[in-house]
Amino acid sequence: MSTVIDPYAEAVHARGARFLPGLNPLAKIAAPLPAMIGLVFTRDAAAPLAFLLLTYVVVVIGAPSSGRMLVLLALVIPLSVLTVGLGFSVWTDASRVDQTVAVLQLGGWTLYGGALATGFATALRLGAIVALALIGGLTTTGPDLVRALVQHLRVPYRVGYTALAAFRFVPRFGHELEIIRQAHRVRGAHGGRGPIALVARWSGYVVPLLAGAIRHAERVALAMDARAFGAHATRTERHLVPFRPRDAVFVGGFWAASAALFWFTAGG
Repeated sequence: MSTVIDPYAEAVHARGARFLPGLNPLAKIAAPLPAMIGLVFTRDAAAPLAFLLLTYVVVVIGAPSSGRMLVLLALVIPLSVLTVGLGFSVWTDASRVDQTVAVLQLGGWTLYGGALATGFATALRLGAIVALALIGGLTTTGPDLVRALVQHLRVPYRVGYTALAAFRFVPRFGHELEIIRQAHRVRGAHGGRGPIALVARWSGYVVPLLAGAIRHAERVALAMDARAFGAHATRTERHLVPFRPRDAVFVGGFWAASAALFWFTAGG
């Protein structure tokens, strides 16, 4: 009999205050989901801004610090909100906001304050939805999500683990592409600069990359057949992804905070 391993049993203790990696992936999806749906129907900037700040607090406190996280929070999301907000402000129909104050005028074109309010409200709404998705996206791995779906939502393991195997083809392709590029560089194949040389180089990668993909798919299929994949309706799990009381507390607390934020930003 194989030993059942629970990788979440000591995850919180191992990371101290970084509690998000120790939560069930389904909890990190269920907690922000009502807020994400509610933000779709908001029209002001107060609610998206409040949820954006709440998400920042949760992610900074609960997720392990990394360069990717810092870049996303400090640069990508603010710059995206700024860019999208300006873009939607320019595209807003001026005839609907021409009663507001004029902020900028270039010839016959005028940028009104109402257009800025509409554009940045939309941008903040999109930014808040993306930020809420980062709660689970930054601290959840693909295998853990698949295991949680199979164990708790009864997704057929044939579907879950087949999709997981397909996703794992992507880094494999990247590795093989790098090997092929290095081999071509050593042989001096398709050298030179310019668009013609670029097209020749990339066309030379197609056949060996396709051959490597076929070989890898055959090896994965043989490995899955050797383990009797799909022979039975269910399979035992070596790695458990339990749904613990702390997961229910996190979901309930986030739902309560979301309801409170919607209530306060709507004027009570």
